[in-house]
Amino acid sequence: MVYIMEIHTDGGCRGNGRPGAIGAAAAAFKKRNGTYGKAWTRSLPRDDPPPTNQRAELTAIILALELALEKLEKLNMNPYLDVKIYSDSRYAIDCMTIWIYKWTRNGWINAAGNEVVNRDLLEEASDLDDKLKEVGDMDYVWISREKNQYADRCCNYAMDIQ
Repeated sequence: MVYIMEIHTDGGCRGNGRPGAIGAAAAAFKKRNGTYGKAWTRSLPRDDPPPTNQRAELTAIILALELALEKLEKLNMNPYLDVKIYSDSRYAIDCMTIWIYKWTRNGWINAAGNEVVNRDLLEEASDLDDKLKEVGDMDYVWISREKNQYADRCCNYAMDIQ
């Protein structure tokens, strides 16, 4: 049996990378009928490193991966998973589908010869991704902002209440 999960994510930051910046991430499962279920949000730490849009988008991916693993644990069966994580961040999608493999082979050094930014989050996401790939398929799909409005609203609400 195949169990399908579609999770929409978004991350945002106000005051990107500056002192006092606030950031949040959101993830929501899309139901078979096209509506969304409950959304989960997470505030980014305000200290070191300061919140950025990129950190928020990667945190949203991590949140989605954690939720998929939690949902799997609650199932009374061991299905084959088909997980799709949707994001309007090309950075986050490219990190998880292209660059992470190059960076791990290069010892977390980027093409410019510098340490990869957000390595801590990328390693966490990679570990969670590996766990899900043990029980099924993982895909990361870029979507336009127009198709990601629910996750965007949830993320903005999480920043509004900080």
